[in-house]
Amino acid sequence: MVKPFVPQLVYVEPRAMEYPLAKELIGKFEKMDIEIRETTSHNQIRNLPGENHFQKYRTAKSTLVLGIRKTLKFDTSKPSAEYAIPFATGCMGHCHYCYLQTTMGSKPYIRSYVNVDEIFDAAEEYMQERAPEFTRFEASCTSDIVGIDHLTHTLKRAIEYFGKSEHGKLRFVTKFAHVDHLLDAEHKGRTRFRFSVNDDYIIKYFEPGTSRLKERIEAAVKIAEAGYPLGFIVAPIYLHEGWKEGYKEMFERIEAALPAKATKDLTFELIQHRFTKPAKRVIQENYPMTKLELDESKRKWKWGRYGIGKYVYQNEEQEDIKDTLGGYINHYFPDAKIEYFT
Repeated sequence: MVKPFVPQLVYVEPRAMEYPLAKELIGKFEKMDIEIRETTSHNQIRNLPGENHFQKYRTAKSTLVLGIRKTLKFDTSKPSAEYAIPFATGCMGHCHYCYLQTTMGSKPYIRSYVNVDEIFDAAEEYMQERAPEFTRFEASCTSDIVGIDHLTHTLKRAIEYFGKSEHGKLRFVTKFAHVDHLLDAEHKGRTRFRFSVNDDYIIKYFEPGTSRLKERIEAAVKIAEAGYPLGFIVAPIYLHEGWKEGYKEMFERIEAALPAKATKDLTFELIQHRFTKPAKRVIQENYPMTKLELDESKRKWKWGRYGIGKYVYQNEEQEDIKDTLGGYINHYFPDAKIEYFT
């Protein structure tokens, strides 16, 4: 079982200490005997311990930086929400395929932003602009926020904030099972709690440092019983020997565990494995022994939204994925909604 994340090293921006959350966390880390260093900016951590790239990368993944989110202009989000809401950046997981590897580049350390009320104020402005429509905020575009929330409780505050809001809804996704502190949050049904799931082969070989499927399913049951709307993101859907059986077993296990009430308003998002040329380079540098198949000649080239191309599965493989996984979902969860396949 993956233990809840505890940083090996903590950096703090001087101005962050003007916020109560930073003071509280520093007090907590001092009691835990964790080394705390000062940094001029959460974007400038230059002296990470380590003899080489490999060591420094692993040190960074266990380093937490407390900073201030200065840019309160939110990005428009993925298909699942109107805006990304930035509570944290970075992740302690070691998923070989993760797109954060290229977007974070040389900054794979985890940043938690302590000016939470200012982030809420910015969210309020976005909600007012769109009122009386609901505005959905995605809290996991650049991090796995659940992975650090047992320390910060920022996500718990956000769940309760949106629970009280008139026009806001919150969404996030996680690969971690450390959800007990979120079970009593007053969510008022305004937060959709999603778990990223995959078959055992993919979790075993490509998702080190994250909760296992069994633990994620157990956490999803707790979340469903706490009354949260629930969803699953199956990502990345990766073709390997025995993939159809692997995914079938995954859906069977979820269906067997979930309480009946959770299957009525259940969502699925399906994302096939893809990679870019820069991502391939970074993956092979960070995880030189990876079994991840990154052969461009086997893939189809697809232009992305921002002019960056990526390699996806061939058309017939995509159809096979859609038919197979769509068939499983319709069979095991006839009331569920498939939000998209990409």
